Amino acid sequence: MKDDVPPFHELMWPTLQALKMLNGSGTNQEIVAKIIEIEQISEEAQNIPSKDGRRSLLEYRASWARTYLKYIGAIENSERSVWALTDKGETLDSPSTLSEYEAYERYRNSTIKETEATQNTSPFNSNASENTQLLVWSDHLIDVLLSLAPDAFERLCQRLLRESGFTKVEVTGRSGDGGIDGKGILKVNLLSFHVSFQCKRYRNSVGASAIRDFRGAFMGRADRGIILTTGTFTSDARREAIRDGALPIDLIDGEELCELLKKLQLGVRTKLKEEVIVMPEWFAAI
Repeated sequence: MKDDVPPFHELMWPTLQALKMLNGSGTNQEIVAKIIEIEQISEEAQNIPSKDGRRSLLEYRASWARTYLKYIGAIENSERSVWALTDKGETLDSPSTLSEYEAYERYRNSTIKETEATQNTSPFNSNASENTQLLVWSDHLIDVLLSLAPDAFERLCQRLLRESGFTKVEVTGRSGDGGIDGKGILKVNLLSFHVSFQCKRYRNSVGASAIRDFRGAFMGRADRGIILTTGTFTSDARREAIRDGALPIDLIDGEELCELLKKLQLGVRTKLKEEVIVMPEWFAAI
């Protein structure tokens, strides 16, 4: 398949444009959706998987674009993975203002672990981001989730939904059940919603056809659906999930799944490192 996805450094300016179009802040999904619109990236190109298979090539390169923009101080992110323009980012008004390549090089050399075969590769080569890898906890977690047996992954999703406030959560997982892996009830104030869920241990993207098939399976049996996956969703799949006149389906991709497990402390522990700061000025004032 032809690689029509721009290299990550060419996605930096569209990322800034996307955030400006989103009134200064946005989630990863919102930013990528705007980049697709700005760059007019085809559906075929959107579906090209990255070499690690955990996300699409576009999402992978877009994540590197955000990383470098953060390093030069143009954007920042919160603990909830919401990205926002900084004062510096607001002042950048053309692609030429992003030419701080020396800063990028220093950052790459200090933080990115390269393989021996690619140690001399410039990060501004269109394939360089696939030849380097920043080891993060979510990548490790996705590998662990992919190693689970199908029924174990279903039980994990059941536990996650229970911890998130669902009641009467059951794993059905029967063959011939149209892809429905379980069901539960979510109460919001005085209203209760019957929800069907599907669990997909995917490395690649879930397309719109899977969304339609799942909706057809739970129609008449639930008020809405949830699909949880270790992979990603195509832009068509996300549009299909919220299509007017159709039963809504909430989509939780691998990145969101990792964040939920972290937030609920299900198999993920956050270890805080103590920082001790000596203040000479305090002693000088004695």
